[in-house]
Amino acid sequence: MIGEWAAVAPAADLGRRHQARPLSPRRMHFADACASLWIDGELVHLEDLVLHDASLDVRTPTDELTIARDVLRSRRRIAAQAAGWALSSDGFRRLRGEGSRGGEAGKAATAKNDQLPVTGAEAIGGGEGVEPGTCDPLAAELAAIDAVLARSDAAIAEAKTSRRGTAREKESLVYDLDWDEDERLEEWCTVLMEADGLPSVLQAIIALDAWNDLQVLQHAPWLGRLLAAETLRQAGLTTAAHLATVNAGLKSIPVERRRHRARDTRLLAIVYGIIAAAELGLKEHDRLALAKQMMERRLVGRRSSSNLPDLIELVMSRPLVSAGMVAETLKVTPRAALRIVEELGLREMTGRGRFRAWGVI
Repeated sequence: MIGEWAAVAPAADLGRRHQARPLSPRRMHFADACASLWIDGELVHLEDLVLHDASLDVRTPTDELTIARDVLRSRRRIAAQAAGWALSSDGFRRLRGEGSRGGEAGKAATAKNDQLPVTGAEAIGGGEGVEPGTCDPLAAELAAIDAVLARSDAAIAEAKTSRRGTAREKESLVYDLDWDEDERLEEWCTVLMEADGLPSVLQAIIALDAWNDLQVLQHAPWLGRLLAAETLRQAGLTTAAHLATVNAGLKSIPVERRRHRARDTRLLAIVYGIIAAAELGLKEHDRLALAKQMMERRLVGRRSSSNLPDLIELVMSRPLVSAGMVAETLKVTPRAALRIVEELGLREMTGRGRFRAWGVI
């Protein structure tokens, strides 16, 4: 999907207030997320991912569907940031799920200060107004209350600490404790530094192959493919708001070539995957542009307050739409949503009588 920009001419007078804009790459996020799970050996239906993203699940989400949503959200987050953000230390840390270190340090310092013992003088304003050697019954009672509160805070802090220890023991059942992700990340960054100065596409290919070979993250092998797409965007080979759908291209490459023992074979497989992604993107762009022109012909003679233009934009931004999604986006009733979907002539994609979804032909 390299260079997914085109100008689509409006079809009628009604389309003038909805001037032609570049086709949104948002629908390609869904396809690339499903392709990412395919590469990792899991099957996620595009329809389920779209409904799960809209919180309109038909059935209980599976683990694979949850991972696909993580891929989808990561793609959106990278595309929304400036080029090169994902390759920075802060961007990678946030994509990894660590958050901001400064915030954690501040919370730790606050918790430490909260556990400091409070004296009676501090509780009544530093002893202001109390004569030295004077026995104040109220101050003694306040000091006793503060002591109880301090012991309660200490007991709560100890309980939280023991709970964290139990959580670490449980994580050992899921994570390999000998798997040093930080060390592997340093090795991968070294490979990136060594590839600096090479052509941009070659840098992305080497980075992706090194990520797969080093297996940097235990439970997020898909992140390396997004970082490779970010490398292409940083080099200016894609538009600023678009990530190349590397997963969709690699999906068409046989697995024995993608995981071959010879490095040259793996690198060539990634090259052909990027080429396939570009070809698929151009074909999909032409198909969507033609479909949009056909739908905009239905705007002829419509009122200026018609909801059809907004429905067209919604359909073009997602692979599938349900009646609930249309009703929520257009602020209409579910019955009215079904009516305008029928007026637009969308294709029903599920073949079901309930929980139906529509898309462009």
